[in-house]
Amino acid sequence: MRKVVLCLSLVALLTPAIVACSKDDGPGHFAEKFLNGWSTGDFGDAVIVKPTGERVEPQAVKDQIKTLTTAFGDAKPTLKRTGENVSGEQDATVDVDVAQPLPGGGTWDYKTTIKLKKAKDAWQIVWEPSAIHPQLKENDQLAIRRVAQTRGGITGANGEELIKPRPVVTVNIWPAQIHGDKDKLISDLVAVLAPVYKVENPADLATRVKNPANAGLLIEVVTLRREVYDQVRSQLQGLTGMRFTEANWMLAESSTFASQLLGRAGPVTKEIMDKSPGAYGIGDQAGLSGLQRQYDERLRGKAGLKIVVARKAPDGTTQDTLLHTVETVNGQPLKTTIDSKAQRAAEASLASAGNRNAALVAIRVSDGQILAVANKGIDYNMAFTASVPPGSTFKAVTALGLLDAGKVTSEQGVACPGVFNVAGRPPIHNSGNFDIPGNPPFRVDFYRSCNTAFASLAPLLGPTGLAQAGATVGLGQQWDLGTEASSGKVSQNGDAGEQAAAAFGQGTTVVSPVAMAGVAAAIARGQWKQPVLLLDPAPAKPAPDGPVLKASTVDPLRVMMRQVVTDGTATSLADVPGNVSGKTGTAEYVTGDPSKTHAWFIGWSGDIAFAVFVEQGVKPAETALPITEAFLRAL
Repeated sequence: MRKVVLCLSLVALLTPAIVACSKDDGPGHFAEKFLNGWSTGDFGDAVIVKPTGERVEPQAVKDQIKTLTTAFGDAKPTLKRTGENVSGEQDATVDVDVAQPLPGGGTWDYKTTIKLKKAKDAWQIVWEPSAIHPQLKENDQLAIRRVAQTRGGITGANGEELIKPRPVVTVNIWPAQIHGDKDKLISDLVAVLAPVYKVENPADLATRVKNPANAGLLIEVVTLRREVYDQVRSQLQGLTGMRFTEANWMLAESSTFASQLLGRAGPVTKEIMDKSPGAYGIGDQAGLSGLQRQYDERLRGKAGLKIVVARKAPDGTTQDTLLHTVETVNGQPLKTTIDSKAQRAAEASLASAGNRNAALVAIRVSDGQILAVANKGIDYNMAFTASVPPGSTFKAVTALGLLDAGKVTSEQGVACPGVFNVAGRPPIHNSGNFDIPGNPPFRVDFYRSCNTAFASLAPLLGPTGLAQAGATVGLGQQWDLGTEASSGKVSQNGDAGEQAAAAFGQGTTVVSPVAMAGVAAAIARGQWKQPVLLLDPAPAKPAPDGPVLKASTVDPLRVMMRQVVTDGTATSLADVPGNVSGKTGTAEYVTGDPSKTHAWFIGWSGDIAFAVFVEQGVKPAETALPITEAFLRAL
């Protein structure tokens, strides 16, 4: 109180006294200069001294702060003065709240204290490491110890673990330990691995092995599943200069199991780390494709952190003093509807497609859950994202529209000539140019798959009737499966030629296998429900259920689709257990060239609906139907 009175009494007598006693010349003012230097490296005109009083150059302080806080990289703290204390005439302290950003997000909040000494009319900053953190001493360093999290897996039906930790072995070469000819080692290694893995560029591998700069490094060749590694283990271990490291990776039961859907995870790359600074640490796994990539943030969780004072001990070791902990957040699994038995059956069945690309989707009729998503010959999820003509499988949709609108009955006679002419389009033919004499019932046109009959009926649905019929079974609608999927696009408002072609699945109509599996399920169920793949996290905006289909519409259509198997184009399935019903499809992808066709079969057996698609499969009887039979018999 005495000092305050003195200052007030001098106000009228001595102007400099006002300056000396002003807030701007107090210890807090000078501490702010230090805090600015801590954040920006610019200490302004602040005078910085050691506790002994010896002056310190600001650049030296800047360098020491950088060394002390190097673990935080370029992330600068937010610094806030919260109070000050003056002791006697020469000493003061200023309290500071520190909010230091951390890798991966969040901040470390703590308090520290800046010491100051009065010299003449100004305060000087007393520099020592404890200004940055109270527990820091000379030669200490703040360090971040990363605590790895557990990556989440992917589960399927009944909680079965589809993606889970499985043992792998990485095959490495240690050039410094090679005894003998390095080129011979490479050729021997290529030969040993050949039964399980093809080394794509042996010459490049040899160059890296022979580079003197790599002598002390481990050069990775390949990471193999443990069971694969065991097949060549003894031969590999007989080679000189080899090293093998074991780990657990998040993997499916095989390299092909639902791989285009589930995707894969692997060691995080520099490119991925650069795109998401702080999100990953060296040795982490990152989603590289499929659901594992799409939901990587959820699956990977978040590493924990331990912020420590790293102090060198007399024996040269480093001792850590814990200052702050960020708890680890383990990854959350994805819960899907995939049934492993159905998935295995689907993948095994596609083997009969030979060297053709193919896809199969299976859906449980009763609840719309997707049980299997299989793709062959491709590295993307064609089963969900293909955009291809449906061919004659679309006759099920056209028949649905005609029956529902009362334009035709299953017993009504509809001619099936060998050729049908319509303006604006080349003549329309049936497969093999067959015709059906007389005036066969519509159901016969359907199960014999008569293109000309359906083309002749197109005008009855008008320019938008097909699209409306397709919409009732989900085609062309907004879906949300939680991952990319195409619901197709149905032709509408076309000219007479386009309407005729669209009626039997040509023209501009395009679909995906999952969309057509949904059509089959809708007819079997009597109502369309959006297929379901992800249970947790559930899709944000699933499509609402379609209208309940009239019995007078779906009952005859179901009979017609059963007759496709008993009397029509899919009789090879007649003895398959489960009373298979469905529709074959041959879809031209080059208009007018019957040799350029995809093959389809959609249908259901019991509570399982499905779509089989074979790219360039030509004839369903030779490709799509054998796949269907193999799948259903395996179930």
